[in-house]
Amino acid sequence: MDTGSVAYVRTEDAPQYAPPSTKTGAVGWIRDNLFDSVANSILTIVGIAILALIVPPVINWLFIDAVYTGDSRDACVVEGAGACWAFVNAKFGQFMYGRYPLEERWRVDLTGILLIAGLVPAAIPQVPFKRETVLYLIVVFPIAGFVLLTGGNVDISAGFWMTYAALSAILLAIVAAVCVNAKIPVVRPVAGVAFGVVAVALVFAIAAFDFGLVYVETQLWGGLLVTLVVAIVGIVASFPVGIVLALGRRSHLPAVRLISVIFIEFWRGVPLITVLFMSSVMLPLFLPDGVNFDKLLRALIGVALFASAYMAEVVRGGLQAISKGQYEAADAMGLSYSQGMRLIILPQALKLVIPGIVNTFIGLFKDTSLVLIIGLFDLLGIVTLNFSDANWSSPNTPATGFIFAAFVFWIFCFGMSRYSMYMERRLHRGHAR
Repeated sequence: MDTGSVAYVRTEDAPQYAPPSTKTGAVGWIRDNLFDSVANSILTIVGIAILALIVPPVINWLFIDAVYTGDSRDACVVEGAGACWAFVNAKFGQFMYGRYPLEERWRVDLTGILLIAGLVPAAIPQVPFKRETVLYLIVVFPIAGFVLLTGGNVDISAGFWMTYAALSAILLAIVAAVCVNAKIPVVRPVAGVAFGVVAVALVFAIAAFDFGLVYVETQLWGGLLVTLVVAIVGIVASFPVGIVLALGRRSHLPAVRLISVIFIEFWRGVPLITVLFMSSVMLPLFLPDGVNFDKLLRALIGVALFASAYMAEVVRGGLQAISKGQYEAADAMGLSYSQGMRLIILPQALKLVIPGIVNTFIGLFKDTSLVLIIGLFDLLGIVTLNFSDANWSSPNTPATGFIFAAFVFWIFCFGMSRYSMYMERRLHRGHAR
């Protein structure tokens, strides 16, 4: 009898069985995340009990017992009434536009459409023509938006042009002195700054042109319009300025580094309320006679400078995270300082600090409510102002208004947060998880 081994070769795949139902799907997620231990099970049960006590009354007050229609407070003071959404419905126009003239609000809507038309293609990576879209957002849209919102035909005095010329000359002299100190060619940097000075002067000239639109002073702006204007201008202006300040703080030139450090530490050490108060009340005292800036413009400049100091520290953290080998690789490839920063260092540094950048943007967006201190009524300010309307005075009106404002702020902040997470996942190419 042959007792040797018998080789066995499978001629077909083994049958596949579905994983246990307790390990996949909703049941598996609940077991792994909520009831994977005794302690977590207790915490889950306690959390469910707390939610059961809180959520039903809140939903009942917000939606079920809420008052959605009405012309006055009488609809919201009935017994058992919940949230007074009739108040929000009646004041919705003011919450969005402030006191902007009713017949001119189409200009605000058109500005919003132009902004969305640029933001959506720029935010979707698959959409082509990114360079043209960015050029539209940073050049065409700001001018078009300014003309639409204000109406153009801005009265710019001769004193303003003289002050602008003097400041431009000082800026050019500083750039030339820094170039001489650093022993680099002066012509190209000075020409770049001169081009920027001329471009800004051209923008002012366009603003002074009469386009046939009714001029709407910024004192009439309010609501979500002011919130978005302050937030967008602050975000767009603070990002490049913050990058320049971060590079300046890490510069090997003592003068550049000292100026950057003084600027950053000064603005980070002053509360935003103080900055807004100084820009609105104290700045006009230091300006020459006949030179004055719009209150909203002064607030925009103050917010942009304040946010740029925080942005500079965020970007500096990203630059410090880049290893020295990356700088040496840029030098080995024969790249200049600007080329190395633009093509190698900054893309990596900015990718690393996306959470910090977006966190600064979100904080700036919420801080726009502080412009109320200088008499500008943003969304929260205009909501609070309408509480004084005796026609809508009811116990539930303030809570309803604050909830509405909070929800609008949450929509924008949550949107920025989710988009930043999407970009982090998209740009995460160098490490496997």
